Amino acid sequence: MAADGFELNAFLPYRLNRAEEFVALRFAAQYKARYQLTRPEWRTLAALGSTSRPMTATEVGAHSAMHKTKVSRAVALLEERRWLTRREDENDRRIEHLELTKTGIRAYGELTELAVRYQAELDTLIGPAGIQALAVGLEAVERAIGRFDPPPSA
Repeated sequence: MAADGFELNAFLPYRLNRAEEFVALRFAAQYKARYQLTRPEWRTLAALGSTSRPMTATEVGAHSAMHKTKVSRAVALLEERRWLTRREDENDRRIEHLELTKTGIRAYGELTELAVRYQAELDTLIGPAGIQALAVGLEAVERAIGRFDPPPSA
């Protein structure tokens, strides 16, 4: 333990961040190699693909815990690829409804297949007991998240 009584390696935010980076970067390497996607592009595509209805950029940001500028850039890049379309809201021109195109839906399907294979790798790497323990711990964190208002943007 450190002289001041603080043990960084036992600090939950530090541990969660290290684990998230390890898991996310290994998957990011796969979708970047195959599709040249950035993490915000993948997360935007995943948010849109995971629902059967159009979403606003604000909804994508909330769904994926991304800042609006990252969502905006990702939307522009996915639109350039012709993977999504924007439709102006009939009542409020400041709002756009985002929806995957047929090409975007196909790419999302291919990427979810990649994600399923990656999940299987993680299941093998971490083992059934580890996956179960993580699931229980993450469910507790997610319940706690629901009890608080979102923190101010960093």
